[in-house]
Amino acid sequence: MTKQCDVVIENVRIASMQKNGKAYGILSQSCVAIKDGKVLAIFGSSDTSYQSSKKVDGENKWLLPGFIDCHTHLVYGGNRANEFEQRLQGKTYTEIAQQGGGIQGTVNATRDASELTLLTSAIKRAARLVKEGVTCIEVKSGYGLDLDTELKMLKVAKQISEHLPVSIIPTYLGAHTVPIEYRSNPDDYVQFVCDQVIPAVAGQQLASCVDVFCESIGFSPAQCRKIFAAAKTHKLNVKAHVEQLSDLKGAKLAAEFGAISVDHIEYLDPKDIPALKQSGTVAVLLPGAFYYLSETQKPPVAALRANKVPMAIATDLNPGSSPIASILTIMNMASVLFGLTPEEVLQGVTLHAAKALDIANKGQIQTGMDADLCLWDIEHPAELVYGINQHRPAAKWFAGREC
Repeated sequence: MTKQCDVVIENVRIASMQKNGKAYGILSQSCVAIKDGKVLAIFGSSDTSYQSSKKVDGENKWLLPGFIDCHTHLVYGGNRANEFEQRLQGKTYTEIAQQGGGIQGTVNATRDASELTLLTSAIKRAARLVKEGVTCIEVKSGYGLDLDTELKMLKVAKQISEHLPVSIIPTYLGAHTVPIEYRSNPDDYVQFVCDQVIPAVAGQQLASCVDVFCESIGFSPAQCRKIFAAAKTHKLNVKAHVEQLSDLKGAKLAAEFGAISVDHIEYLDPKDIPALKQSGTVAVLLPGAFYYLSETQKPPVAALRANKVPMAIATDLNPGSSPIASILTIMNMASVLFGLTPEEVLQGVTLHAAKALDIANKGQIQTGMDADLCLWDIEHPAELVYGINQHRPAAKWFAGREC
């Protein structure tokens, strides 16, 4: 029986990223049928069951899922290029912060910026990612640190998808740093986050996740525990920036609350990794910040691999420690700096990135999943990790629509 569909993509090599026992989830079939924004079927060239008035000849190129950037901070006011220059001239981060710079400088600029100004700059940054094959972006708040600005940031994040062919997953990161007005009593700020902002975020459905920065210069494990409990009360997922600069056992704490991801994790104790495996938590590696801050402590990739903890890769696009709007560059960094194989990297920006955001309908080419697809003019999928700034998609589909 003939089945009608919206488009048929023919003559492609498919790296589905399914875990089917083959490298890159490579499939023997060479055609994909799309209907109503979903993958209707994956079939061989001899199968004439799927018909469409629109057929695309893939010319034997490689078809992969759209990339997912599962950790960004791309909504913010101003920039920190002047601080970058100051650091290279010898000023310390502490000196810059004392002069109103650092995260607080971005907070001031973000609070002062209009919603339109924030949206305009965010679209420009997101557009750079989209051009490289990204079809889903997680966007954190965290540069407002008050009720109105945090809600403004999350509203701006959601609007990005109205202007670009990309899905946006907003995350509330009120526990990014303690704002100046609460410096003398950070516990009061934590209470404010739990009692006022999280209920507002959940009530207005502005985010699906709550994130924290569990670090000696951020928030203590005890403070993060309170925030996680509040998030769970309001049925929001939890994520965590942990073990970036020291080992406070933040990852183990996050796993206790069933965190969908723990991010950075350079100082993660390998003894805590089984807790991540048990909770189904994804380890998100952020080589951009590692590179930009000239760090030397690498995440325990071998131990994560041995414990079969899924590893995702993301840009961490932000104004201070990773102003990098290139998923392809980050993918290369993940291999060169952290030793991930090209297959692990591609899983990290597709299959595992989807798991890090708790989205079940993206990250693979599989029947019933969103038809977010990219066609690449390459000889092998590893080329996307091997080269820097050498490739752009030859064609893209977002929710089944060519874009």
